[in-house]
Amino acid sequence: MKYRDFLTLHVLHHAREGITGSFMMKELGRHGYKLSPGTIYPLLHELEKKGLLESREEIRNGRRVKVYTITDAGLTALEEGKEKLRELCEELLGE
Repeated sequence: MKYRDFLTLHVLHHAREGITGSFMMKELGRHGYKLSPGTIYPLLHELEKKGLLESREEIRNGRRVKVYTITDAGLTALEEGKEKLRELCEELLGE
């Protein structure tokens, strides 16, 4: 699993509730990732292009924002990724 795969799983996990790029930068920052807009937005666009996320525009606090939500394909990818992560953790941690 690559570093970017962990980011993708985290994004897909939160996208079940609807996310913005700025939310994800803050959320990932809480976990020690220091991401710039130049990193998170290309990732979101890539996931949308692959059909794992879909987006819509909303007005929040007087500003237009893009909100990303997970698709059915994204849910499938999330579950597959969680299973691979579970297997890796069991092997590494011996649980």
